[in-house]
Amino acid sequence: MSKNELEGRWALILGASSGFGAATARALAGAGMNIFGVHLDPRATLPRAQQVVTDIEALGRKAVFFNTNAADARKRARVLDRIADTLTDDPADSIHFMLHSLAFGTLLPLIANTPEEAVNETQMDMTLRVMAHSLVYWIQDLVRRDLLVRGSRVYALSSAGAIRVAPMYGAVSAAKAALESHTRQLALELGPRGIAVNCLRPGVTDTPALRVIPGHEDYVDKALQRNPGGRMTTPDDVSKVLVTLADPAIIWISGTVIPVDGGEVIVG
Repeated sequence: MSKNELEGRWALILGASSGFGAATARALAGAGMNIFGVHLDPRATLPRAQQVVTDIEALGRKAVFFNTNAADARKRARVLDRIADTLTDDPADSIHFMLHSLAFGTLLPLIANTPEEAVNETQMDMTLRVMAHSLVYWIQDLVRRDLLVRGSRVYALSSAGAIRVAPMYGAVSAAKAALESHTRQLALELGPRGIAVNCLRPGVTDTPALRVIPGHEDYVDKALQRNPGGRMTTPDDVSKVLVTLADPAIIWISGTVIPVDGGEVIVG
C-alpha cells in the first residue's frame, strides 16, 4: 500500500488519547490520514491527549479532538455536528476509517457477600453501554448523516474476555461478548451499503485500561508464559494491523474477529 492511498482521508477514533487509540491515531497519521479523536480526560491526564494532537500535526496531518463522553447521546450529537461541519469543505467528505476503543467499566464481581461489594444494575448497564452498545449508536448516527459510505470500514477492540472468564472481569466480559455480537450484526446490515465492520482481539497489552484491573500483574505474568512469541502484545502491534486494514483495496473482510496476539489465544 502506498501512502497516497490514505492521504487526506479521515479517521474517527473513539478513545484516542491513550493505549490502542493513541497508537492507532499516530500510525494512521503517519500513513497520511487526518484524525478526529474523541477522548475523556480530566485535567491530570489531558496532556496525553494534547501530545497525540501534537504528534499528528507534526506529521503534517489535521487533528480535531473532542474531550467529551463518547457514550452520552447529546454529546455524541454535538461531536458529529462538528465533524460534519469540518468535512463540509473537505474533498474527503466522509469517514474512511473508524476505531471503537472505549475501555471504561466496572470491575466489581457479580457475586459478593454484600450488595455493596457486587456489581449493581446501574454499573452493569453503564459497562455494556460504554464498551459495547455505544458502537451501535455511533454507527447509526454516522450512517444517517452519510458520514460512513461505501468503502468505509469500522473496527472495534475486543479481548479474550469475550470467550474466557477471569476474576473481576464479569461485566467487561459481557460487554466484550456483546461487542463481538454487535459487530456481526452490523456487518450483516451494512454489507449492502459496502461498509465493513470487524473486531480485533488483541492479546494482553500494557495499557492504562489494563493497569486499573486489580491483580493485572498476574495477567501479565501468565501472558508472558503463554505467548508463543515470549512477549506481550503492544499497542503498536495492533496499530500496524489497523493501518494495513485501512487500505482502501481491502474490502472483503467483514463480520469477523481477528486475533492480534502472536498466538496467545491458541495456548490454554
